[in-house]
Amino acid sequence: MTSTSTSSTTAKSSKRGTRPGYRCSECGWTTAKWAGRCGECQEWGTVTEEAAAAAGPRTTAVTPTRSPARPIGEINVESARATPTGVAEFDRVLGGGIVPGAVVLLAGEPGVGKSTLLLAVASNVASGATDLPGVAASAPRTVLYVTGEESAGQVRLRAERIGALAPGLLLAAETDLATILGHVEAVDPDLLVVDSVQTIASAQVDGAPGGVSQVREVAASLIAAAKGRDLPVVLVGHVTKDGSVAGPRTLEHLVDVVCQFEGDRHSRLRLVRAVKNRYGPTDEVGCFDLSEAGIVGLADPSGLFLSHTGIGVPGTCTSVTLEGRRPLALEIQALVVPSSLANPRRTTSGIDNSRLAMILAVMHRHAGVRVVDQDVYVSTIGGARVSEPAADLAITLAVLSARENEGLPPGTIAFGEVGLAGDIRPVGGLDRRLGEAARLGFTRAVVPRGSAVKPVAGMTILPAQHLGEAVELARGAARPAPGHTATES
Repeated sequence: MTSTSTSSTTAKSSKRGTRPGYRCSECGWTTAKWAGRCGECQEWGTVTEEAAAAAGPRTTAVTPTRSPARPIGEINVESARATPTGVAEFDRVLGGGIVPGAVVLLAGEPGVGKSTLLLAVASNVASGATDLPGVAASAPRTVLYVTGEESAGQVRLRAERIGALAPGLLLAAETDLATILGHVEAVDPDLLVVDSVQTIASAQVDGAPGGVSQVREVAASLIAAAKGRDLPVVLVGHVTKDGSVAGPRTLEHLVDVVCQFEGDRHSRLRLVRAVKNRYGPTDEVGCFDLSEAGIVGLADPSGLFLSHTGIGVPGTCTSVTLEGRRPLALEIQALVVPSSLANPRRTTSGIDNSRLAMILAVMHRHAGVRVVDQDVYVSTIGGARVSEPAADLAITLAVLSARENEGLPPGTIAFGEVGLAGDIRPVGGLDRRLGEAARLGFTRAVVPRGSAVKPVAGMTILPAQHLGEAVELARGAARPAPGHTATES
């Protein structure tokens, strides 16, 4: 009797030990029962069945090494050097070019220009052309462009429109992973572009294209091919409503570089940012001009955001923001009109609405500027978006200028974060901001007091500690406090 009971208990324990569990493919959350929504990251449809680990320790048989370990100083680094793609702004973001065997994920909203940019990159690599000033053309190479969203004829028409017809650019319209790997085996390209990873499916995995399991399998197979052949691969990725990359989060962990392609569909300006980069910086930004004739890199995009350079127009003030390491001058315009509403309007374009509300409250409390009975409209020029607080002072001066219908002195520019106590706080990269302003012809700069500023030729530096002092200096109606005399070089 005891023997039978013991064996029955052992069988039940064994059965419980092999019972499958469930794990979230996004964050790794585990549960004993299936759930349609992850209890940790709140994602839907990511909880999948996972067999429980067998009892007892698991061991792996030892296999002989293919090559012995070597001192790090003897490792050859020439094969890991970045190769320019021929598109200067894209190379800036990548860190000088694309590394052999690297996998780059380019994500962006529909219609932003991802396919157009990569078609131009593929054509430049295939023809050896470059838009780098003073750099000669390189040797032509073979590029395989795989499209899963459009037909080959549609891609051919776009390539003809933007002038991307290169003999070494090979085009294949495929959605099957095995067929794509067969093309890679037959062509042996120098660069592979897949547009897009969400449209490719593997017959070995269940699920529709774009699903979690399919995207993971496709990405893993393409990454294995890239590493095994030292083949650089560029993947196009879709984004969700909140702007994040669609598919499992592991996709961003697997690839080497993740780039975000941003832009307003009503503006020609496009920005490429590196969110993750194993081979270069993540604080660089590439600027492009998208038109019907194609996409062109902008080495100097500041002119797109200025309409009244150096002219004292009421309701305008200019500041310089830093997009990565690149300074971009932008003009902020404001309009203040009497309101007939109980709650006056506060409308913004390119500026955070809550940031404007805070600035108006500080102006009312610490500068005596009352706009509680007036509508306030604030906008940027050219579709630019202001996300850093260094433009707070410029917004303040633009609103004040619009309220009084009096322009600032010609050539005035302002930098500084406005605190709730009315103080002007220092901002980073002030030397680069002043250098860009001087290059564009500005001669007066209102900056936070206490900032370490190097003299700039032709620029008068006006340091201010408080909002009221900054307003007076910007108007030209006051002089700096003793000990903080304006610097002119």
